Amino acid sequence: MSRYVCPDCGYIYDEATGEPHQGYAAGTVFNELPPTFVCPDCYVRGKEDFLPQND
Repeated sequence: MSRYVCPDCGYIYDEATGEPHQGYAAGTVFNELPPTFVCPDCYVRGKEDFLPQND
């Protein structure tokens, strides 16, 4: 499972945990998110702006 970070606010979308408050269950891979997905913290950046997080 991978993690993706919002370049504006630093929110991390973690595929292992998903985003249950927006209806994305744990295990939802980033590529399965709809193109309309926006950062749930800042609402500024769209899915295409997120960057893979390198640990």
